[in-house]
Amino acid sequence: MLASFLAAWKDRDMRKRLINVFLGFTAFVFMVHITVPGVNRDLWKAMLDKGELFEFLGMFTGGALNNFSIVAMGITPYINASIIMQLLTVVVPKLHELQKEGGEQGRRQINQYVRYGTVGLSLLQAIVMVVSLMRYRSPDGQVIFNTLGAPFLYGLTLICALTAGTLALVWLGERMTEHGIGNGISMIIFAGIVLKYPEYLHNTIALARHSSNQFQSAVQLLFFALITLALIVAIIMLTQAIRKVPVQYAKKVVGRRVTGGQSTYLPIKVNNAGVISIIFAISLLYLPSTIITFLNLDPTTPFMTFFMKIMSHQHWFYNFLYFALVIFFTYFYSAITFNISDIADNMKKYGGFIPGIRPGRNTVEFLNKIMGRITFISAVALGFIAIAPNIIMTWTGVTSFYLGSTSLLIIVGVALDTMQQLEARAVMKNYQGFMKK
Repeated sequence: MLASFLAAWKDRDMRKRLINVFLGFTAFVFMVHITVPGVNRDLWKAMLDKGELFEFLGMFTGGALNNFSIVAMGITPYINASIIMQLLTVVVPKLHELQKEGGEQGRRQINQYVRYGTVGLSLLQAIVMVVSLMRYRSPDGQVIFNTLGAPFLYGLTLICALTAGTLALVWLGERMTEHGIGNGISMIIFAGIVLKYPEYLHNTIALARHSSNQFQSAVQLLFFALITLALIVAIIMLTQAIRKVPVQYAKKVVGRRVTGGQSTYLPIKVNNAGVISIIFAISLLYLPSTIITFLNLDPTTPFMTFFMKIMSHQHWFYNFLYFALVIFFTYFYSAITFNISDIADNMKKYGGFIPGIRPGRNTVEFLNKIMGRITFISAVALGFIAIAPNIIMTWTGVTSFYLGSTSLLIIVGVALDTMQQLEARAVMKNYQGFMKK
């Protein structure tokens, strides 16, 4: 990886693209620290500490939500718009046709729809967020916003600022994609996660230094690091794993030429759902506690005490429910995004077939059988990866370093994708140079 980076840095065009990526990171960090005025920081911090969903969302913003900056909503509305559009392309025939046969123009049109959806979702999320927080009152009567006697004008300004901040991040991500390396939106999410790690590391080391038994704390940290490294290796293996289905193309005689006849394979990723299934599951799990925080319910009642106990990260019921939801959403998302019928039709259209399997319905049934086995492996693996951080933090006692399975999957996925694109561009450069000679 380091050798590929150094080789890319020596090339003028690649160096320019890498510099553009780092400039994009710099702009993102700058926006994270442009805070919104009139916020009661102490009350906002106390509210964040009580809401686990806020902790999950703040993980993707690099501390912007904690600072209540203009990019406090992060890139979440764009992610939601992309997921919704991906689901709509499955159920809406016009969008499915546009994605399947529209080519480059169709892709641009769908991206434009995603932008429109991002504007709408950003505005909706900002309105819900601002209105809810303006109505919030602490037990001692404190409010989060100091509206200076003009609540409507302050709220409208805040809604516009938060919406504009998200749209600015989307624009920045698209510029990084165009003039940099890798997917700019993914790189911004990557940066938002990594920005929090120095703080986690500092807090963890500080707690270990002030511990009464420093040797035990050092052993716990070492154990935590080793298990985390093993978890990262497992995530890399799951991300890179593919099932190669052999495909044979029949020979065709066109005039005096014979075309086709080559053997290739159909690569099916083991982890088709990616990180989406974990995001769906964890958002659903954190939703009740967030509603409780907004409604300011009394946590001392018997029902609330029992509910908060079973929904804690250390409780077996929470981890079992988390594991089951990840499996469900993995099956659900894989089923709607991986269209086996289209793949079988395209293979038949171009004269391709799986050796020993007849084209058409038999191919669909064969691929469905393979896909079922792959999805089972992926779902179980993602389920264990999802609950692994909770188990690791419980075993080692290291709770100050927020180790999220979602963040690890995103970091590994973005890093691998970026390095693959970096190497692909380097190969293309060398190939073009060879052709010129």
